[in-house]
Amino acid sequence: MSRSLLYHAWSLQGYHLVSKRFQGGAIYLRIQPVKLFRCSGCGSNKVIRAGQVLRNFRTVPIGHKPVWIELPVQRLYCRACGRTRQAELTFAEPRRSYTRQFERFVLELSQYTTIQDAARHLGVGWDLIKEIQKQNLQRRYAQIPLRHLRHLAIDEISIGHGHRYLTIVLDLDSGAVVFVGEGRGTTALEPFWKRLRKARAQIAAVATDRSPAYTAAVHTHLPDAIHVFDRFHVVKLFNEKLSQFRQELQREAEGPLQKKVLKGTRWLLLKNPENLDAQRHEHQRLEEALALNKPLATAYYLKEDLRQIWEQKDKSTAARFLKDWMARARSSGIRMLQRFANTLGFHRSGILAYYDCRLTTAALEGTNNKMRTMQRRAYGFRDQEFFKLKIYAIHKTTYALVG
Repeated sequence: MSRSLLYHAWSLQGYHLVSKRFQGGAIYLRIQPVKLFRCSGCGSNKVIRAGQVLRNFRTVPIGHKPVWIELPVQRLYCRACGRTRQAELTFAEPRRSYTRQFERFVLELSQYTTIQDAARHLGVGWDLIKEIQKQNLQRRYAQIPLRHLRHLAIDEISIGHGHRYLTIVLDLDSGAVVFVGEGRGTTALEPFWKRLRKARAQIAAVATDRSPAYTAAVHTHLPDAIHVFDRFHVVKLFNEKLSQFRQELQREAEGPLQKKVLKGTRWLLLKNPENLDAQRHEHQRLEEALALNKPLATAYYLKEDLRQIWEQKDKSTAARFLKDWMARARSSGIRMLQRFANTLGFHRSGILAYYDCRLTTAALEGTNNKMRTMQRRAYGFRDQEFFKLKIYAIHKTTYALVG
């Protein structure tokens, strides 16, 4: 086998083939360096051989046959620096049992398969594929540049039982996750604020939910940024209140007919009107429920009007619409609506800030859904660092994410 084939097939430059053998369905290639030895520390050629250690390195297979590189690794005493070191390997990283080309092959294969499938195809352990992926992610995301950031979204995600959370910061311009903090609230974001100050990023706007922790953190660390309360979180909160209100009405309903009609209307109330299914007569069922219960009808139509706050032509028009919505809710006599009107009034500036910079956390919600899918497919992650690295890479991931 020529040196040229060793180079082109397995990137073995500066070595020649001594022997080859077939054993246990695998191919073993015994090689030796063709160049003079030099100290791997100082580069001096004033070295004395001090023994050898035979090592095997996994490399790219031929078809389904594993290929191993056998190399007697030379130990050298350097008279220039007075140290004994192993000769430098040009095809593998220190303390690795596989070649760089095998690592590249695994990363390419991982674009189309899960960790488990890649391990099964190559006949190696699951941990080896994971180790290669993790090292690659560490190189790519060890230091994420923050200076270019302008528009951010901040949210949290539950990652398992026992109230375990991760706090995610997303660059809304690129869609990339730029920070993953353990826990929730202000404490989880402290490392991010420190890095952001060092990067001297000029943040123009931030989108969050209406959490007091996020409000305080943004006010403290980004006082000049526009703070937008996410519209979808506001609508989601009202939907939760509406669902609870329907349950109360169902419990208090007089007669079996009202109870029966109200019982099956939860999802009808929460759906947008354009999404109601005509074939299942959902429009008719919803109208029957609203006709039977005036408080429910009032809450439902205010829910539909609530979405219009973010559909106005400018901020002043939206402010008038919000004021009118709160006045109608307060005059309805329904305690749930009155309380929600007070909530909107308290967060009025954050809601109307949408018209200063039209941001939402919708992109972050999509990222959170990808993370949940990744968790389910992996049946949980035992290695928290690996999971966080996967999150950093998730915006570029269009293939199998886990094992």
